[in-house]
Amino acid sequence: MNFPAPVGLLSASAGLEMPFPDAIKYGILGVSVALLLLALGILAWQAFRCFTQTRNTSSQTDEADRDLLYPHIKPTTVGLFLETPTIKEENVSTEFRRLSCCLSQALFPDSGSILIDSDTGEQTNVKADGSLRFSIYYDQQRCRLVVTVLEVEVLQEQSHTGSLQLFVMLRLMWAGSDDHKDKEGEGTPPALCTVLQEWRSCTVKGSCKPLFGDQFSCILQDPKELHHIKLRMEVRNFDKFSKDTVLGEVRVPLGQLDISYPLELKRVLQTPQKDLVGEVLLSLKFLPTSQRLEVGLLKVKTVFSDIRSDSALYARISVQCNQCKLRYQRTSAVERGIVTVFNEVLIFALREFPLEQCKILVSVYETHTTRKSTKHLIGQLTVKKEKNSEDKHWGLMMRSVRQPIAEWHSLLI
Repeated sequence: MNFPAPVGLLSASAGLEMPFPDAIKYGILGVSVALLLLALGILAWQAFRCFTQTRNTSSQTDEADRDLLYPHIKPTTVGLFLETPTIKEENVSTEFRRLSCCLSQALFPDSGSILIDSDTGEQTNVKADGSLRFSIYYDQQRCRLVVTVLEVEVLQEQSHTGSLQLFVMLRLMWAGSDDHKDKEGEGTPPALCTVLQEWRSCTVKGSCKPLFGDQFSCILQDPKELHHIKLRMEVRNFDKFSKDTVLGEVRVPLGQLDISYPLELKRVLQTPQKDLVGEVLLSLKFLPTSQRLEVGLLKVKTVFSDIRSDSALYARISVQCNQCKLRYQRTSAVERGIVTVFNEVLIFALREFPLEQCKILVSVYETHTTRKSTKHLIGQLTVKKEKNSEDKHWGLMMRSVRQPIAEWHSLLI
């Protein structure tokens, strides 16, 4: 049964109608549709603009890279190729030099340079033209030797001057008498040297002709010892991320100079050389089944003038295979003597590397047991096999598998 709606509800629904005429309603609807179409148009235009900018940016990047690598080639269109294009031949070395402009340039030219085992933990030696000016004076009343580094001059190109960080390393070395060489002949090995004092000057950046003015001194009680002492000064270029580069050295035998008064000298830099500071008895044994290399440090023979009860020696031995240095091992510290006995064997596993591509690096250091002090390098040696030559000890080890072979080696610095 249908009942009629209440009169109050009908009157309320009739009051909800919009009190606008139809013309205004259709006008508002038209404006809304127009704004919607305008928004869609703006969205389509922005999308088209973004797409065209991406294409233009990629094309400009390609053109910029092409202009950087080939600045002599000018852009042309296809319609301009009406005649046979010309082909330009260019030397490979010229192309290589242009492409390597973005790379770091070598600090020193290749001509006249000498590289000596930079991967053995030693410094890289590069012969550079230059000179070192210094002064030497021996005060007889105070028994004091005074060395002053005045100036270093290194001849380099102007573009390389800013990367120079020069300093001078000084070593006061004592060597035995060479009189027995003349009596016994040329086959006599050279006398052993020892480092009495070691100093380092300050570092001067960005100059190929720096002034130092650093003064160093030490006590020498016996003036006669000057005949056995030589001063070795190395000019080096500091490298924060690698080994320092030795540009050249100057050697001055003090016994040949009259240094009773301040004597100022200027010497030309010479090619760096090594000094014999001792001998090491090394034992090698190779086990092919387990791919292990046993390195035994038996004895170390050195010469030193100042005998101290707390002086001790230890060695750091590492094996480098295919220019990949394995984890180094060090021996225990042993009290230093003229002949220091270690009798320690260190084992290196070579499971991933062939023995022919390996070399053994031995560095001997001095330390003090009773007080805290920094280590002091005595000398280094290397045993390896090269393509053109083979070390005698290395060859004996390869021919005597599973048997320890001991040989004496020179310790150099």
